[in-house]
Amino acid sequence: MTNKQLATQYAENGFIVIENAIDSSDLESIRCAARDIIRDFDVDEHRSVFSTLHQDTDRDRYFIESAEAVHCFLEEGALTEKGELNRPKERAINKIGHAMHDLVPAFTNFCRLPVFAETLHDIGYRAPQLWQTMYIFKQPRIGGKVRWHQDASYLIADQPGVVGFWIAIEDANKSNGCLWVQPGGHQSPLREIYEVGPASPTGVLRALDDTPWPDESQAIAMEIPAGSMIMFNDRMPHYSSQNLSDKSRQAFTMHFTELESHWADVNWLQRPNLEPFVLD
Repeated sequence: MTNKQLATQYAENGFIVIENAIDSSDLESIRCAARDIIRDFDVDEHRSVFSTLHQDTDRDRYFIESAEAVHCFLEEGALTEKGELNRPKERAINKIGHAMHDLVPAFTNFCRLPVFAETLHDIGYRAPQLWQTMYIFKQPRIGGKVRWHQDASYLIADQPGVVGFWIAIEDANKSNGCLWVQPGGHQSPLREIYEVGPASPTGVLRALDDTPWPDESQAIAMEIPAGSMIMFNDRMPHYSSQNLSDKSRQAFTMHFTELESHWADVNWLQRPNLEPFVLD
């Protein structure tokens, strides 16, 4: 695919897929780094659960403070009614976020792989700034469903907006909860917005538009092999189902704006103490 074709496809569909974009050795570097983070994670100190099934309102301080830190979040199904782990720690983590690119050398190096800057340049970004990173585990049997949403609801910036990268660390398919997208859906209205402010210091999700989320006939499953990546527009509706299989579906995500874009004050994610992470 030429640079022009890539840019055209992205503009028309709101996403592109680049298969086999990342070498297995680079994937392994961040897989090992994630394993080290979990090894050092004290579950007794932080039992924060991540779920999008409760409309995202009122995230805890541990979540908000992860904007400038590296925090682990648990799966809902990993705790008993008494709040105790019901499985080994390494099988209980939902995700790690959100400043790994700043604070963990293996992730810093990974995020500077040339393919990311090159792909962003192809769609017109001149100085892409990386705001957040997430390592998502989608654990076997309990990896939770992520409801339909648009990234622009949670990461608010002016034009040209936020671009997301979703990199498959492991093969992603329907059985283990792959990503689903709505081609062309980035042209639909923004349905909701998540805002943090003096009256809602841990955030509130507010409805903006009652346009229905896509149904199965409008969505396609992004079944891609490890090392492939999806780049998508921040208005692109997407979701992933629960992982009911015996295999995890690990992925790594990044979100970029242009360096000169305005990052809204109501964003939950703020980085006043970290230098901008800009790709050449």
